[in-house]
Formats: sequence, structure tokens, C-alpha cells
Amino acid sequence: MRKPTLIESRDVALVDIFVENRLRETDDVLVTALAGSIEEIGLKDRITLRRVRRKGVGAKGGSGYVLVLVAGAHRMAACHQLGHEAIPADIWDCTDDYARLLEIDDNLARAELTPLDRAVFLCRRKDVYEQMYPETKAATGADLVAKRWDTADIMSVVSFVAATAKQTGQTERHIRRMIAVADGLSQDEIDALRAAPIRVSIADLQVLAKCNPKHRPHIVFGLLIGAAKSAGEALDILTARPGDAVVDPVDAKVRPLNDMFARANKAVLHRFVRHNAPKLRAILDSLDGDA
Repeated sequence: MRKPTLIESRDVALVDIFVENRLRETDDVLVTALAGSIEEIGLKDRITLRRVRRKGVGAKGGSGYVLVLVAGAHRMAACHQLGHEAIPADIWDCTDDYARLLEIDDNLARAELTPLDRAVFLCRRKDVYEQMYPETKAATGADLVAKRWDTADIMSVVSFVAATAKQTGQTERHIRRMIAVADGLSQDEIDALRAAPIRVSIADLQVLAKCNPKHRPHIVFGLLIGAAKSAGEALDILTARPGDAVVDPVDAKVRPLNDMFARANKAVLHRFVRHNAPKLRAILDSLDGDA
């Protein structure tokens, strides 16, 4: 594996930085708070950039180097908000996997991460780590204890969990629990949980990790539209069987959705409809066609 190399540290014009394929969007509230801090005491940490060769950016349309953001999107946005033209940066030459690992670790070090985002980042870190060190995916038990990698490696550890616990200062048990939480969630479910009116807690995520997979989309839906205050409450609604038994299997699936929809307030319903407008239009069009 190619070793990462720090090329230089210097001020870089904001307009010269490419921002692409980020794992999470910037939060406007955090950007404004950070801008206030930078204005008062200055920027504490340089952002991290990566030098990448691209076609069509050099002289006469040939290949050339561009600077791509690795870590520091909120710091960049805050400096832009303050009207700064440039920002201090460390510029690296590194692989795609190492760049993604740097981005993840920078986010994991931030106290403002929600439980959901922390779980998602830990899960993504596991995916990247196993790509960088495929031997860790298969190795278990005594094999991990007996196997040691070159101590000069940037990640000289015997397992992903041990490496991440050391890197983040969290316990190995907590790392395993958070990975298990996020591992079964699709990107659509993650986006829906991020948009939920009540911040998703660790307890909510544990319910999602342990529940029957067929219940998970309905629980996520209930949290998204605010029909349930917690994943546990949404699960209770799903598994409750009030009144007469439902014979039609479709009705059995529709009933909990109706219950959750009926509990949601107007503001939450408006957000839900905006979020799912294309799918809802397609469904309504198909109903018109059937009529």
C-alpha cells in the first residue's frame, strides 16, 4: 500500500478547493457557531486537502493537479461565511482509501456528531479499513493475537476494533455496538433518520439493530413523520394488534402506517410529503390510471 505523504502546509484559496463525495452535509447551525469562534479566536486547526491528478485541468486541456477537500468542510464554510479568501491547509499525497479514513477520523473527533452519524462513520471506517487491510476481515481470535503488521505502517494494529478504539479513545465494546447499529441501515433509511423531527438516540438505534428486518422501514417511517417519539414506541405500534384480526396481508402492513400517519402533526406531514414528493406523485398517477 502506498504510504501517505504530507506535501506541504500553506494557505489555499477557497475557490481552488474541490469539494465532492462527502459522507455528510455541512450543518448551517454548526457553521455559524464555528464562524463566531473563528472570528473571536482564529482558526485552530488547518483543513486537510489531497492532491489529485485530473484530466482536462492542465494546460491545453491536458492532465494536471487539483486540490480536493479531505477534512474540514465546516471550517471551509465558516471561513467563506466570514468573507475569507483563503484558509490554512495541509496538502497530502495519498490513496482514495486513506483520504476517506482521514475524513472519517476527523468527523469522529468532533463532539457535535449525533449518535446516528457517529455510528454511520464508524461503520464506514470499518469498510475502508477492511479495504486497506483485507487480512483483518478474515482474521479472528488467536490469529489476530499472533499476527502483527509492520510497525512502520500508519495503522499498525491487529484488528479494526482495537485500532479504532485506540484512535478514538472509545471502548472496543462501544465500537462493536455502534457498528452493529449502522450496519443494517440503508442510505435511504439513514437519510430519513437524519431528517426526523426528534434526534435519533443510541437507544433508538439499538432497537433498529435488533428488530425484525421487515419492521425496520416502518419504524424509520414512523420516526421520520414524527408519529412516534422513539423507535421503541414505533415498534410497539407495529406489533400491537388492537380490534379485529386483519385477514388481508396488505391491510396488515397498511394498518401501522395509517396509525403513524394519523399521529403526525401538520408540520411533520408537510416535511414528509416534500421529502417523498416524486414517489407520491408516481403512486397517485398510477391510481388515476387504474381508475
